[in-house]
Amino acid sequence: MASGMQEKQYTPSLLSFFIYNPTFGPREGEEEKKILFYHPSDVEKNEKIRNVGLCEAIVQFTRTFCPTKPAKSLHTQKNRQFFFEPEENFWMVMVSCKLMCTSPSQYLVFVQSFHVLTMLIFLIAMQAGGVELLMQKLEKFFYRYLQTLHLQSCDLLDVFGGISFFPLDKMTYLKIQSFVNRVEESLSLIKYTAFLYNDQLIWSGLEQDDMRILYKYLTTSLFPRHSEPELAGRDSPMRPEVAGNLLHYGRFLTGPANLKDPEAKFRFPKIFVSAEDGYEELHLIVYKVHSLLCFLIASVELTREFCEQLDSLVGPQLTLLASDICEQFTINRRISGPEKEPQFKFIYFNHMNLAEKSTIHMRKTASVCLTSVHPDLMKILGDINCDFARVDEDEEIIVKAMTDYWVVGKKSDQRELYVILNQKNANLIEVNEEVKRLCATQFNNIFFLD
Repeated sequence: MASGMQEKQYTPSLLSFFIYNPTFGPREGEEEKKILFYHPSDVEKNEKIRNVGLCEAIVQFTRTFCPTKPAKSLHTQKNRQFFFEPEENFWMVMVSCKLMCTSPSQYLVFVQSFHVLTMLIFLIAMQAGGVELLMQKLEKFFYRYLQTLHLQSCDLLDVFGGISFFPLDKMTYLKIQSFVNRVEESLSLIKYTAFLYNDQLIWSGLEQDDMRILYKYLTTSLFPRHSEPELAGRDSPMRPEVAGNLLHYGRFLTGPANLKDPEAKFRFPKIFVSAEDGYEELHLIVYKVHSLLCFLIASVELTREFCEQLDSLVGPQLTLLASDICEQFTINRRISGPEKEPQFKFIYFNHMNLAEKSTIHMRKTASVCLTSVHPDLMKILGDINCDFARVDEDEEIIVKAMTDYWVVGKKSDQRELYVILNQKNANLIEVNEEVKRLCATQFNNIFFLD
């Protein structure tokens, strides 16, 4: 549709990232106590103190104009600085190269990436062990997390932070529901269950906000770590395991790499999910059969006996389900018809259920972004999204790009649709009619504002 596919391998554009609390070092000579985390860690101490002091001064200065809304960002000739206060007096600052930051929507990516995660770290660490424990938690978490943050590949999908859903027929969906009920009844330690096919969500028993965070962690961190060894021919079973009289191809992605290994470790990642009185600490079990992944979240420490019981129960049934879902995947591709270049491409997002869909992205990972439109058009989409964020009302924006492409943004009833049309000689009325036809066929007219 545009000037061909644009695939880019990105190098890090993050210059620095730090967290500070101005109340921890209020007196002269104690400035270093304000700094809770600083990346990169090898920066000289006086430079850290100087950079934090400058940001503190900027925030305080902007409060004189609006006490309730201090600075969010500062643009200089060389870089951009983003300021965010997830909890009172806890400030997070991200500094990135200005040439790398092509869209103002990157601030939204920054906020959404860290808000819930760091709020939880602050809460738990401060309650349990004070500032020292908090600093240890921040170091452990952000050392890993910042490696997954590739600002240059961020675009509108990162702003939404949505979930891609896998469409299923009713019968297969009922089979999954029945499977979940049997597992949770047989294994009382299992509190929540979720299913994904590759990176598309099929079913989840978690609260929406919890699933959103877990989905991002799984698709940007856990899955890529395991897909590379598989592509290299490692860590993938050469033949199926036998459980009773049934064959299965199941294995753990978290926890024991091999149940038959007497030295196997039964440690699972800890996660925190929403509960009535705050947060609940649980353990994340990720179990995989082919491209189907099942997430079981247990409430206590897990033993070898429990893992063997889970493997024998879940493995065979999940192998059968994987076959049904693979067949459904083939049917979905057949229904979509032969791949051909359409006159329009779109990005859709529903704020109510977090559902996202893109015909623009051909491949989207944390570090690689493969799209079928020019980066300048992607920037226009980000600019339209920023305009939408400033108002609560439904609206529509139509832009004629310098390359003769038309870009249309629609916001209606907590849904957003962005369309790029390749109709060089079309006028405004014709573009509007074309978008109406797209809404009628793909979205049941939910974006009509007439």
